[in-house]
Amino acid sequence: MSETLVRALSALRAPAEQSGPPTPDGADVTYLIEPTAVGELLLATRRDGVLLACAYATSAALAGAPGVLRRLAARVSPRVVRGQGPGLDEVRRQLEEYLAGRRRAVQVPFDSVLATPFQRQVLTGLSGVGYGQRISYGGLAHDIGRPGAARAVGTALGTNPLCLVIPCHRVVAASGELAGYAGGLEAKQWLLDLESSGGAG
Repeated sequence: MSETLVRALSALRAPAEQSGPPTPDGADVTYLIEPTAVGELLLATRRDGVLLACAYATSAALAGAPGVLRRLAARVSPRVVRGQGPGLDEVRRQLEEYLAGRRRAVQVPFDSVLATPFQRQVLTGLSGVGYGQRISYGGLAHDIGRPGAARAVGTALGTNPLCLVIPCHRVVAASGELAGYAGGLEAKQWLLDLESSGGAG
């Protein structure tokens, strides 16, 4: 990792001497790492409270939290601060309720700025797959008008910057078996089992 990149990442982290999260004054993006039942999630919002990222903090495909932070700094603003910012409490509350089976969707304003154009197409198609439903990679490729692009769909979902908000765990292999997931197959199975149990109405 280059010295310049190391310095840039250090600037994104909370200063070690502070006992609590920094005040996000002047920040364009605020983020935190939230422990959940399916692993640690990096949640980031814009200064207007719009969600920009809900990504697994250890995702290899996204290069973990540092990779997400680099993309936020490059695509949104270099003023990225760790702390309690606008909209984060609401995202955390809804995630907690969803993972406890008390709600069927995380419904917060979001911006897919971290997604590529093809990813946006895939995620838009995925938004039609409801709670407790499943679709194959090939089926999703067909639905977005890209038959034969099942592998590309899988790659796009592997770097979904809005996991759980746009639930990519609902996409499985044509055989019904579980395939790759940024949070790991155990987390994917846990989420599918949660939704299979019915959850909240």
